[in-house]
Amino acid sequence: MSAARDSKIKIHSVLRSVSQINSFIHSRSVPRLWVTPVQQRWASSLPMNTVVLFVPQQEAWIVERMGRFHRILEPGLNFLIPLLDRVRYVQSLKEIVIDVPEQSAVSLDNVTLQIDGVLYLRILDPFKASYGVEDPEYAVTQLAQTTMRSELGKLTLDKVFRERESLNSNIVHSINQASDDWGIRCLRYEIKDIHVPPRVKESMQMQVEAERRKRATVLESEGTRESAINVAEGRKQAQILASEGEKAEQINKAAGEAQAVLAKAEAKAKAIRLLSEALAEQNGNAAASLSVAEQYVSAFSNLAKESNTILLPSNTGDISGMVSQAMTIYGSLAKTSPRTPAGVEETSEDLLSPSGSPPEQRTQ
Repeated sequence: MSAARDSKIKIHSVLRSVSQINSFIHSRSVPRLWVTPVQQRWASSLPMNTVVLFVPQQEAWIVERMGRFHRILEPGLNFLIPLLDRVRYVQSLKEIVIDVPEQSAVSLDNVTLQIDGVLYLRILDPFKASYGVEDPEYAVTQLAQTTMRSELGKLTLDKVFRERESLNSNIVHSINQASDDWGIRCLRYEIKDIHVPPRVKESMQMQVEAERRKRATVLESEGTRESAINVAEGRKQAQILASEGEKAEQINKAAGEAQAVLAKAEAKAKAIRLLSEALAEQNGNAAASLSVAEQYVSAFSNLAKESNTILLPSNTGDISGMVSQAMTIYGSLAKTSPRTPAGVEETSEDLLSPSGSPPEQRTQ
């Protein structure tokens, strides 16, 4: 029992010493420099074969046995054969961010641009990344620079600013086509800054200002047009309403005049009817003679008030003769047309012209 207990204690002490040795080696390891002096990525250095190795998470250790590829160590506890096995490569499986340095490129319209970007990639196959290319990250960086220059040469300056997203996707697609044999997958590429020459920048600023002035002028003209259209539409509606009002006024006025004429005609017809009834009664002729005499005297009193030229009969002072003459004319008309007693209301010109005595012209 004591021998078994001593063996377990020895095994635990050996494992503890191995883990301490691995920790010491990892803490004293020299970091490996990747890509450029500006962009540095620290990864686990090549560890020594201590029989028992602990691989960190998201790392792949490539093991060679007697100079040939043997296997890839998974994260966790692993055992190697001393002197025969050696860790040859250490690859990180995390997403790697690489700063693509600034470079010059010529657009389709011969404008020189200074562009830099950021590249995001991940190692999918540690075996290909170790044996497919000498330095995979440097190779991808150079490929991104050349691809960016070729893609920019297909676009004009205006399209470079408008189609940055499509430009980034084209660069990613081109990089993935070439990096499949390296076991690397480019996730995305982003353009950080685009620098144009000062003169081109000034011309672009002038173009922007001209475009803004053009938009302002167009908007102002559209506002003026809309205002003129609204004013014309308002005047049109006002004229339509005025004409409709005038039309309604004329219709109402015509209707009123028609009703007035109808009322006058009805009153005149009623007066004629009453006059005819009065003439048909006893002493009607005497009443008619009196009315004619009154009208004669009234007309004679109004002579020469509006004009200095008048026409008078020769027997102006003979009122009884004029009345008898008017009554004779009325009697003859009554015999010829007994249904029209309105002949009594003839004008004074007809009554003032006696037969056999032509009128003479007098001037005051």
